[in-house]
Amino acid sequence: MRTIDSLGDVAGKKVLVRSDFNVPLKDGVITDDGRIRAALPTLNRLLDAGAAVIVMAHLGRPKGQVNLDFSLAPVAARLAELLDTEVFLADDVTGPSAVAAAEELEPGQVLLLENVRFDPRETSKDDAERGELADELAALADVYVSDGFGVVHRKQASVYDIAQKLPSAAGELVVKEIDSLSKVTSDPERPYVVILGGSKVSDKLGVIANLLTKADSLIIGGGMAFTFLAAQGYGVGKSLLEADQIDTVKGYLAEAEKRGVKIVLPIDVVVAPEFAADAPATVVPVDAIPEDQMGLDVGPETQALFASYIGDAKTVAWNGPMGVFEFEAFSGGTKAVAAALEKASAFTVVGGGDSAAAVRILGFDEEKFSHISTGGGASLELLEGKVLPGIAVLED
Repeated sequence: MRTIDSLGDVAGKKVLVRSDFNVPLKDGVITDDGRIRAALPTLNRLLDAGAAVIVMAHLGRPKGQVNLDFSLAPVAARLAELLDTEVFLADDVTGPSAVAAAEELEPGQVLLLENVRFDPRETSKDDAERGELADELAALADVYVSDGFGVVHRKQASVYDIAQKLPSAAGELVVKEIDSLSKVTSDPERPYVVILGGSKVSDKLGVIANLLTKADSLIIGGGMAFTFLAAQGYGVGKSLLEADQIDTVKGYLAEAEKRGVKIVLPIDVVVAPEFAADAPATVVPVDAIPEDQMGLDVGPETQALFASYIGDAKTVAWNGPMGVFEFEAFSGGTKAVAAALEKASAFTVVGGGDSAAAVRILGFDEEKFSHISTGGGASLELLEGKVLPGIAVLED
């Protein structure tokens, strides 16, 4: 994979950087700036080298239309604070504002293009349409750096097509992500424990299938655990259940037994009569979930069980929360996993998305984890063993 070093001297050049600034907003205020901070090493390196930096990114799902609810204005303001320099924001993606601002940009300055997904060509399935947008983006700069790991699994104009239009390379973040995630996908030090959570088994079918050939133990929590419990014959009450996946899960359980892979499921859960922050919480064994209750977290015995596997591991990958961590009463399982990872002597990777958000929201020290990925979908697809278009296009 080509790195920034392959681009040579960028002094005086205009460098187009694809970052991932898809940050959560509440009332126009950024609630987690982790992805913006993750972009700083690449941006500072280019600025220090004397480049003029043009950044493109997306926010939310504007569906190819200009929607100012998804403007990158709050991102530009926060990025300016973190870089301690002015960040100019274009009013469009490749229109008159972007073109004029790019032409006037001086070395050491930063321009942020408006939300690239305001342009429907960005996510088009038509190669020619994406290529047209990529040509317009390429006209703004001399070289391209791909640093938005959260989008490298997308075949989109600002990720894939642009890399074929300009001299291109992976940025610091993408290199770090690939290096770290390869340690848990290629030749992990054993015992290798994978923790999967989140709501649906169907979101992680390929990941589970691939990890059954790689992991020593597979810990299953979150809403997806109830489909596994149902596959073992347990009643799950009103808990989230994908009944159409029960046979698939039975196949996984049989395959794991054949391969000697331990699938670790909850032994107790925290239940409530409804999905609400103030719903009365009760801990019950998994064989005694009331019919009128739903499981919203793993229980204390399960937390200790999961922690014991983490403590014995040499490599751990975690993707997906153990419960509804946004509600205090149902955050214990996710906290327990994060705390066990924080203390572990293993190489620990937190696989982006809700897991990474949980680490920050629940107040854990990010420095205590070997790597916290910025890409939920991208890290999942790597764990699944897929080729990522935005990475493949950067390889010689």
